[in-house]
Amino acid sequence: MPPVSSAATPRNRRAMNPNDLPIIIAFCCILALLLVGSLYSRNFLSPEYLLQQLKVGAFLGVIATGMTFVILLGQIDLSVPWSVTAGAMLGCAASAYGPIGEAFAIPFGVLCGVVIGTVNGFSVAYLRIPSMIITLAVNAVVQGLMVAYTGGFAPQDSATSSMRLLGAESTFWFVPNAVLVWAIVGAAAAFVLGRTTFGRAVYAIGNRESVAYLSGIKTQRIVVLTFILSGSLAAFGGVLLAGYAGKAAQSMGDAYLLPSIAAVVLGGTSILGGRGRYIGTVAGVILITLLQSILSVVQIQEFGRQIVYGVVIILMLLAYGREPETR
Repeated sequence: MPPVSSAATPRNRRAMNPNDLPIIIAFCCILALLLVGSLYSRNFLSPEYLLQQLKVGAFLGVIATGMTFVILLGQIDLSVPWSVTAGAMLGCAASAYGPIGEAFAIPFGVLCGVVIGTVNGFSVAYLRIPSMIITLAVNAVVQGLMVAYTGGFAPQDSATSSMRLLGAESTFWFVPNAVLVWAIVGAAAAFVLGRTTFGRAVYAIGNRESVAYLSGIKTQRIVVLTFILSGSLAAFGGVLLAGYAGKAAQSMGDAYLLPSIAAVVLGGTSILGGRGRYIGTVAGVILITLLQSILSVVQIQEFGRQIVYGVVIILMLLAYGREPETR
């Protein structure tokens, strides 16, 4: 009898997980962008510049974390722009109420995202309204409410000291606090997705909601909680942005819709739901941040950046975002 090759045994046979390929590609693109950036500027690879890029990327990272959960469901959250803006505005508005407002500024801003996420989640889970439609409508409603609140002018309230501490300052070893916040949020998200019943339920619903329901998963509750999580993190991202800038601004969240989706998709999370890992989102956020930096260096205007993001999403969908064939 011919000897059995050890490479053919199940113990030694190691095939690469197809879900890891987009993550590998994303990290390779990050290295390529670092190389390209270093050709334009010698300071591009300096620790100070890289820490600054991580700080800028941390805001997108927090927002994209919530988007990751929603996309894993096979849904989409288009209310992110004004969830970010409303969280920033209402967090800053609390500063007008003295020490009590200072203490509750961040929770108040996040609570705004909870309300928006609850409306989105309830409409998708119980009213069966497509997420693309309801979240876009909610985004328009929140925009109208915030414009009415400010009278159409730039908000006059400034960020509180606690918001500036998290969004703009550094505490430990010159590492920006925003980066530490993103690290904590990201670690919690990775744990929830990989180690909890809630995370497994999100993947199950994303793969096939009817099967998940028949297996005993309370799908409607999971959908509502996921949209609440997305709204909360978007508003929290707005709070951090206001702390970084010193105040809120009209439409400050508009620049984060396409990048937050692109970061998730670039990291290999299927836009159809059910497939993806949070480490991929981290890679996507870093990639988008470096891409933004290089586009700024070469002085590409905002419309050009939006075109780049749209093209990137289309290419990623063509690459690994299509519905697999079933037989």
